[in-house]
Amino acid sequence: MSVRGRTDRNFRRASVKPGRRRRLRARVSWTVVRRALMALLLAIGIQQAAVFVFSTPLLRVDRIAVHGNVKLSNGQIQALMDDIRGTNIFLADLTGAKHRLVAAPWIRDVGLRRVLPSTVEVFVSERRPVGLCRLGDQLYLIDETGMIIDQFGPQYAEFDLPIIDGLVPGPGGRKGTIDRRRVELAARVISAIGRNRDVAARLSQVDVTNLHDAVVLLENDQALLHLGTDQFLERVQSYLELSSALRERVAEIDYVDMRFDRLVYVRPAPATRRPQRREPARAIGARQF
Repeated sequence: MSVRGRTDRNFRRASVKPGRRRRLRARVSWTVVRRALMALLLAIGIQQAAVFVFSTPLLRVDRIAVHGNVKLSNGQIQALMDDIRGTNIFLADLTGAKHRLVAAPWIRDVGLRRVLPSTVEVFVSERRPVGLCRLGDQLYLIDETGMIIDQFGPQYAEFDLPIIDGLVPGPGGRKGTIDRRRVELAARVISAIGRNRDVAARLSQVDVTNLHDAVVLLENDQALLHLGTDQFLERVQSYLELSSALRERVAEIDYVDMRFDRLVYVRPAPATRRPQRREPARAIGARQF
């Protein structure tokens, strides 16, 4: 009769033979080594590729393509970007180049784009002058935001723009900064009247000394037209329709106030007309039609 001893439940026999365990360890070690070698080779490859990318002459900027420019020539714009020419296209400082470009008076906005292998494209949006700002005895091209573009001269003879007075508060507008509210009012006047080409062609001057009353002067007409702050085109058209009848009653007109819809106030011109007025007289002695 055989006798069995009690089995110890906490005792477990090895299920792997010693020789098999050594082979498994060798296999794991070789996998780790192989992966390490692959990572090393990959790092070396990336390093060599980076060295090639940043040193090859094939990726040096050698062409700057300019689009959208009208007043500024390609050469003027490219001259502002000379420092990036010859540099690696990935290292070229396009942000700095953009800052230099938008500092140019004619450039309103600009976009830059890298085009492989060696081209930088420049997309220019130029400022559009809306009038001639009078500062002292000089005239300057100005856009709708109040930015002075350049001093007006013979090189800008193609621009047929109205003169804008009153943008700088103070006598003569010689000192101080341009008032953006006055610029906005003048821009609205010019834009509204610009909807009618025939009327726009006659617009000679805009005075925004009074923020609540834009005054305009038409070509071949000495009468100052008070237009208020809205309905600019409609009021000028109304004046043009009435001008013949008005002059039958008042031969020489100082100003016509068109701000009161159907009521038109006219002031006769004084005996001696001043050659230039910046603050037209108000309704003293006005006649009603």
